[in-house]
Amino acid sequence: MDDNLSMILLQRISIIAVLAYVFSHTQAFRMMFKEQTTNREKLVLVVFFSAFSIAGTYFGIPIEGALANFRDTGTVVAGLLGGPAVGIATGLISGLHRISLGGFTAIPCGITTILGGIAAGYVHYRMKPREPEFITGATLVVAIVLFSMGLILLFSTPESAARSLVAQITLPMSLANALGVAVFMIIVHNARIHQTKIGALQTHKALKIANAALPYFRKGLSQSSAEQVASTILTMTSAAAVAITDNEKVLAHIGVGSDHHIAGVPLLTNATRQALQSGQMTVAQTAGEIGCDVPNCQLRSAVVVPLFCREQVVGTLKIYYQREEAMSALDLEFAQGLGQIFSTQLELALLQQRAELTAKAELKALRAQINPHFLFNALNTIVSLIRTNPEQARNLLVELSEFFRRSLKVSRDFITLREEMEQVDSYLVLEKARFGDRLRVEKKLDRKVMDVQIPAFTLQPLVENAVKHGLLTKEEGGTVCITAAGNGRYVEITICDDGEGIPSSIVKQIFEHGFGKGAGIGLSNVKDRLKAIYGTNHILEIVSAEGAGTTVTLKIPAPNEV
Repeated sequence: MDDNLSMILLQRISIIAVLAYVFSHTQAFRMMFKEQTTNREKLVLVVFFSAFSIAGTYFGIPIEGALANFRDTGTVVAGLLGGPAVGIATGLISGLHRISLGGFTAIPCGITTILGGIAAGYVHYRMKPREPEFITGATLVVAIVLFSMGLILLFSTPESAARSLVAQITLPMSLANALGVAVFMIIVHNARIHQTKIGALQTHKALKIANAALPYFRKGLSQSSAEQVASTILTMTSAAAVAITDNEKVLAHIGVGSDHHIAGVPLLTNATRQALQSGQMTVAQTAGEIGCDVPNCQLRSAVVVPLFCREQVVGTLKIYYQREEAMSALDLEFAQGLGQIFSTQLELALLQQRAELTAKAELKALRAQINPHFLFNALNTIVSLIRTNPEQARNLLVELSEFFRRSLKVSRDFITLREEMEQVDSYLVLEKARFGDRLRVEKKLDRKVMDVQIPAFTLQPLVENAVKHGLLTKEEGGTVCITAAGNGRYVEITICDDGEGIPSSIVKQIFEHGFGKGAGIGLSNVKDRLKAIYGTNHILEIVSAEGAGTTVTLKIPAPNEV
């Protein structure tokens, strides 16, 4: 009987393999890629694994009033792949279901199934982020089966029937469940690798397209640039057509449907209008959802991605297919990522256009103010976030463009304190993304003084000096505090940090001779500029102690008492 039982159980492992293969192609499987899973998504996983585990019970082989089964396979896989919540819930459902079926082994087997879900969830928790191996899963399920056999021997009656049952099913069930878990996890593991490779290829394709499109988008969003970009996307994808629009008309349509989707004509499709209005990606899986007014249009499905510039929708990118429901989740992610990259390129194009309108003398002044190390560090931070947190990377890139946009925009010798603080805020956003909790910022700004005129590029070099040389050399980081308040005929602005401090010898050189490099460059530049503007009586005070921090105070003359 043992040999026949083993053969039957092993034959039914093929069912597990089929189910594992099907699972690896479902949305539920893709949920496990997410770092944060919603309660609804966890519920989907619980339903799937519970059904799998209960099926393992019903596919069991009746023997002496009990069931030789592979129920524990589903429960263990649920915990190992889905985590503690999914494992515990699946174990409870499957275990209580087994108890409800009755039989002299019902309670021991049901309790063991519940404990199996808990144990597998704990293993998932302990091994994260490293993926549990199939050997771990097989070992765990064998331990659960053996524990179940022990409970049957201890609590099931009559004892003779319990001993006979255990003798017959221990080895076959251990082998069947171990192989079941191993087969399931190997198939899922291979599918996960395949998904990762596809995602990497899509990312590579998006970056390749973006790189090819960059020279065209440098001129902004126009009919000429749109035609070149749409043609590039069409040749590098399997799409039937690619179109780019602005907010009112089609700028370019390359591919199927170009006989009536013509550049320069007003927008034809409802999907495009919806994307422009909502500012969200619109997916049309049927011709009716596309909403083209022209009868017999061959385009059957499409994804429409809004394009942004300075947080305003300026157009759309549309990728069409000739089959209905032709787009997978990866295709949608690819289109959305491409739209985000193009939006960033449009931001940079705007920045470049404004830079070209700036006089050479202004650009030279800008180069003297911008620390190239800050630019390189900011770009490195953004590059590191592109894969792990693309939305944050996009936001930081926009913030970086805003930082340089403001720098290029300033053609006046004086700007308001509010404008200067906007530049400081952009700088701090980028540095906080780089250094996280190591950099803390406090601001106490009196609204009454925010419109007072101060020399341009006065505060940002001082804040950069405090961050770079004061705080970030400390392992634990520290706090920068910026205050501004009226004090009679002056606006008193203070920038203090609790960092390393400046040696007294360097402070002396800043005031007496200037300082060309190191911790004093920001202070020295500001000191020289204030001296040129306000004369020898300009007021800039530095109080610093090594290991205790630095306080820099500026007193800017105000036209009226504040």
